[in-house]
Formats: sequence, structure tokens, C-alpha cells
Amino acid sequence: MRNPHSPGKPSPQSAESLLDGRVVASHGRHVVVEDAEGIRHGCRLFGRRLSPVCGDRVAWSLEAAEGATGMVVEVQPRDTTLSRCNLRGEPEDIAANLTHLVAVLAPVPAPDFSICDRYLAAAEWAGLSAGVVLNKADLRARAGAGLDAELAHYATLGYAVVETSKVGAEGIARLATLLAAHTSVLVGQSGVGKSSLTNLLIPGVEAAVNEVSRATEEGKHTTTASTLYHLPHGGELIDSPGVRDFSPPPPEPRHVAGGFREIAAAGHDCRFADCLHTGEPGCAVAAEAAAGRIPQRRLGSYLRLLDLARQFDEQRRSTTRKVSPGRPGGSRHR
Repeated sequence: MRNPHSPGKPSPQSAESLLDGRVVASHGRHVVVEDAEGIRHGCRLFGRRLSPVCGDRVAWSLEAAEGATGMVVEVQPRDTTLSRCNLRGEPEDIAANLTHLVAVLAPVPAPDFSICDRYLAAAEWAGLSAGVVLNKADLRARAGAGLDAELAHYATLGYAVVETSKVGAEGIARLATLLAAHTSVLVGQSGVGKSSLTNLLIPGVEAAVNEVSRATEEGKHTTTASTLYHLPHGGELIDSPGVRDFSPPPPEPRHVAGGFREIAAAGHDCRFADCLHTGEPGCAVAAEAAAGRIPQRRLGSYLRLLDLARQFDEQRRSTTRKVSPGRPGGSRHR
């Protein structure tokens, strides 16, 4: 039996009457929950502690409140979570219970490979498989000379690389096959065409968009929040808002390299087990970069995330010192 309520908090209904559901769109205190039959319901959140995101499994009740048809009372434990740092540098969850991340690039707007690196690193840290899509491939002549080399490097790392375009169906079919076995999220810069890809992958997607709009009473739909769709050939797809920048909440500094497959692999040969690849003697990563086997741009992406991780680490230590005066801050990495 569920116990979805904190002690002393009033319950909207008994635990026995709660239903299982899944959040397929989230708009602040208003979410869309899909029930076991695939019907979507606009719901409010019970209490102020709940903050479900797209993909969350929830317990909810059919109880009308403030224009909604249901009430979410509990968020179930997550298998995986994709997060980002907000403008205050605080972790903010984007989607939950994913198995796969697809970073979308395009020749126009000019591809920002550092953002792509951060998405792929976030996938590695979260335990997600990942791939890269070059959308608007018919415009690739307008991209810089380095585009092919960057895509080729992602492929050598084991990431599936797919080229798509609205003027050709072959790439869309390959992408659909890549997504079929997963709960995937499309991420990338604003303007790369993620919503256009969703339209091509899901015939009649506008009906699903309108259904979400009616359930949330949001009117005309724009991608301002992540939304989950069921793919016709299997799998699920979360279409997320485009971004100008993206920074994932980093792990501890010693784990940052785990987000970069080639750096993690080379790091096994470093002289020191705790090498952070910042100029330590006997660093195998530096040697691989000097030989051209690790692109300097990828190494730069790693070092920027390492610097962010050190900032987060120092903030955690500072908070610990304030909460527990006199306690040692612990050992520090070089």
C-alpha cells in the first residue's frame, strides 16, 4: 500500500483509490498525466514539495481542482534523471526515466559542439545511451569545414550518428529505428529543428500537441516545456525546449572524465590514478591530445566541465563547513 503523504498532511483521497500514471508534460503546478489506458488528464499537484518532470511515474487521483481533472499526490522513485544548471547555478531536472539521449545539431544555426559535448557528458553520467543527429543535412554546404571531422570523431567514440532532412525520408527512417527501443529525449540548440523531427517521426503529431494544449489550457502550443510522445514504430520520444547554452550539474571532479569516452579510456594509462589531466606528469590524456588522437576541442570541453565541477565541489564544502562548524572539509583534488 502506498503512503504518499507526509505525516500530518491531509490526503485528497485514500491511498487505495490512487491510480498509476505518467507525466507527459509539465507546466509549473499543472501537469498532464497519462493513465494506463493512454488517456491524458490535466492535473494539479498536491502540496508544494512535488515537482515532477516529463517522464515521471506518479500516483494520482481523479479529483477535480482549480480547473484540473485530477490531482498528483506522489512522484515514484526515478531510474534516471537528466538535469541542467539554472541561471542561479542550481540543479534543475529536465526529464526522468530516460534510456537514451539524442543531441541534435544543424548546419544552421552554426553548430555549437561544446553544447553537444555537454549533453553527451550528461548522458554518460546519467547512464544513458546516446547518439548525434545532424538535421538539415541538405544545408551542410553552409557549415564550416570542421563539421565532417567532428561527426566522424563522435562516430569513432561509438555514438550513432544519423543525418536527417525534411527533404529526404531515409535519414528519418534510420532515426526512427535508433529510437524504437528507447525512451529518448531530443536536445540541442534553439532552431536546429527538433520539433520538425518530431513532426516527421510521428504522423499527426499536431493532434497530440492539441491534446496537451487542451489538457493544460495553454492554448497554442510552443515547445516551452518537455512533452512525451509515443512513436508509431515503438519507443517514446520527449521533445525538449531548445537552448542557447546548457551546463549539466557535474559530478565530483574525479568523475568528470567519465563523461568523455576517449578521455576516460586514455586516463587508465596515466601515471597517477587520481590524475585530472590538467598538466600532471605522466598524463596519458595530454600525450594522446598532443598526438592528435584526442581533439583539443574535446579536451577543452572536458576542462571547462572540470572547472565547473570544482566550483560545485567548493560550494558543497562551504555549505558543509557552515552547517557543521569545525568539521574538516575533507581532502581536495589537485
